[in-house]
Amino acid sequence: MNTLKTAFCAGTLLMAGFLPNLAMAHWSLNNEASTLSFVTTKAEHVAEVHTFDLLSGEIADDGAVSVTVELASVNTLIPIRNERMQAMLFETNLFPEATIEATIDLDTLAAMPAGGSETMQLNFSLSMRDISRSYTADVMITRLDEALVATTLKPIVVTAVDFGLQTGVEALREVAGLPSISRAVPVSFTVLFDQGH
Repeated sequence: MNTLKTAFCAGTLLMAGFLPNLAMAHWSLNNEASTLSFVTTKAEHVAEVHTFDLLSGEIADDGAVSVTVELASVNTLIPIRNERMQAMLFETNLFPEATIEATIDLDTLAAMPAGGSETMQLNFSLSMRDISRSYTADVMITRLDEALVATTLKPIVVTAVDFGLQTGVEALREVAGLPSISRAVPVSFTVLFDQGH
């Protein structure tokens, strides 16, 4: 009986020491395993999916999440359209980055077993062109052995007017000779953070 009690106490102490270590670990965004995409609609019915190919970020010890999006990495699969978006829409020479900031509960993540998932509402801010807006996303958090994956369960709708992008959208429409380009776009992401100590 004493042996069982000793083993239980030792296990409890081990877990008590292990969970804080997980919570205190440093998490870095893995760009190769992460995706940030958005959908545009032109000429009323033609929808296309685009991505940003360069993301970086981290989760700090206090649960603060920060992600930086290199706007010049916009990828529409058409080089001239990439260049037009960079110059006419995002003006990457003046505003090269967008940033996403949020806070998550690291204690919840630390208690999550490898392979476990949890659905949560994540409040975050998106900053672009010196303008910041707040959003709420429904995300699925999955804990792997040495990584954490966050995936949107529903797209987040971002509108051009919220970031002063409507003039750029109109310029793109004119140069492409299109009757219309949507000013509201659904945005989705899957981001993977690797764990380090």
